[in-house]
Amino acid sequence: MKQQMSAPGRILRAPEDFLSQEQIAQARRARRSFMGKALAMGAGATAAASAVGQAGSARPTSGSAAQAAAAAGNGLPDADPGRGDPAILELPEHTRGLGQPVAARGYGQPSQWERNLQRRESPGLTRVSAASVSFAPLQGMFGIITPNGLHFERHHQGWWDIDPSRHRLMVHGLVREARVFTMDDLMRLPAVSRIHFIECGANSGMEWSNVAVPTVQYTHGMLSCCEYTGVLLSTLLDLCGADTKKGRYLLAEGADGSSMTRTIPMENALDDVMVAWAMNGEMLRPENGYPLRLVVPGIQGVSWVKYLRRLEVGDQRWDTKDEVLHYVDLMPDGTHRQYTSIQEVKSVITTPSGGQVLLDKGYYNVTGLAWSGRGRIKTVDVSFDGGRNWRRARLENPVLPKALTRFNIDWVWDGSPVVLQSRATDETGHVQPRLNQLRAVRGTRSIYHNNGIQSWKVSESGEVSNVQVY
Repeated sequence: MKQQMSAPGRILRAPEDFLSQEQIAQARRARRSFMGKALAMGAGATAAASAVGQAGSARPTSGSAAQAAAAAGNGLPDADPGRGDPAILELPEHTRGLGQPVAARGYGQPSQWERNLQRRESPGLTRVSAASVSFAPLQGMFGIITPNGLHFERHHQGWWDIDPSRHRLMVHGLVREARVFTMDDLMRLPAVSRIHFIECGANSGMEWSNVAVPTVQYTHGMLSCCEYTGVLLSTLLDLCGADTKKGRYLLAEGADGSSMTRTIPMENALDDVMVAWAMNGEMLRPENGYPLRLVVPGIQGVSWVKYLRRLEVGDQRWDTKDEVLHYVDLMPDGTHRQYTSIQEVKSVITTPSGGQVLLDKGYYNVTGLAWSGRGRIKTVDVSFDGGRNWRRARLENPVLPKALTRFNIDWVWDGSPVVLQSRATDETGHVQPRLNQLRAVRGTRSIYHNNGIQSWKVSESGEVSNVQVY
C-alpha cells in the first residue's frame, strides 16, 4: 500500500454539459419513443457490442482531453525544484486580508469553485420540463448523504411551494375515526429520523437496450439518500383506529397538479413507512415535497408521494393510471408486469466513471455506491477485466438497511485498457445481475427496474467511457 500511495494518479472531472446545441435539438426531435429519446440524448455515442469483451461507448470528451487538462494548469507559477512551490512560499491574498463577516449569508451556500456541480435535466427526455427529471451528480459527491440542493427531482406536473399553515393531511377509509391533521398536529407527534435511499423506478432505464448516455450522473443519477424526519405511518393509523385486517392497502394522494396516487401495501405501512416533513436536518425543500411527503423505504420513488394530502385505507388496490399504465415492466411477450415496486440490489462505480480522464499511471481509489430495497448491503465485488475476475471492496460505515453504502477499493493503473465493474450482494442473498442475465428474463424494451451491472472502459489515453459488456 505504501508503494501504491507513493504515486497517486490524478483524475480530470467529468464534463457537466456533454451535449452540443445541435445534439440537444436532435434529442428534442426524437420524442416519439422513450428509447428514441435516450439514444438521441447520447448522440455521438457508438452502439453497444453484442459479445463478451466487446463494447460500445458514449464519449463526451475529445481525444486530447488529457493533454489539454495537463496543459491548462491551475493558474499558479510553476514550482521550481530548487526553490519550492510558490503556492506554499508566497502568502495568498486570503492569508493577508480580512475575510467575510459572520452570517454574511443567512443561509450557507457552496463555494463558487463548486458551482458547476449541479443536478441537471437531460434534454429531450420529456416534452415539457414541468413533467421531467433532474439527475443528481453522483460523480462529485462523497459519503452516502445527498445534499438537499443536489437531490434528484421527478415531477409529473411541476413543483409548488405550499403554505404549510394551509396544508392538511386527511386519513380516512376503513378507520374507526377519520381525521384531518394540520402540520402543527403532525409535528407534535412522536418523531423518528432515519436514513434511506430513494431511487426512481426508471433509473438506468435509458440503458436497457444500448449505451445511451455517457456519465454516471445520467445513467444512475435518479438516486439520492437522506436522513428523513417525520412520524411513522403506523402511528397515524393507530390514532385513527385503522382496520389492519380488512384494510390491506392504503391509497396515498399528493396535492400537486398531477394528484399523484399510489397504492401502498398495509405490511409496508405498518413497517417502516414515514410521513416526513424534514430532510437532512431541515424542512423538506419544495422540489422534494414541502411541506409533507411519504417515505417508503426500498420502494421505487414514485410511491414516495410528495405534497401528501390524503391517505385512504381500503381492502384492495386502486389500480390508478400510474400503477397499471405507467411504472410497469414490459416483458418480452408483450405483457405488463405490475406492482413490481421493490428496488433490487444495485451498485455503480462513481470514480472513475464515464467522462472522467485518468491523467497518470499509478494508484487510484476506486469508489462507488451500493444499495438494496431488501435491506443491508452485504458485499461489493469489483472487477478490472470486464467481469472475469473479482476483488472484494471495502464497505465504509455506516452500512444501513435500505440506504446507500459507500465502497472503496485500491487499484494501480498500468496504462493498459481496462473495464471496471461492481457487483453488489444484499443480506437476503440477492446478487446484482449481469446485463445478459437481466435481458434473458426482461428483454430490451423495458424502462423500469434496470439493476444490471454497469461497465466503465478506461482506454490507453485514460479517457473513461460508458460501455456494455455482456
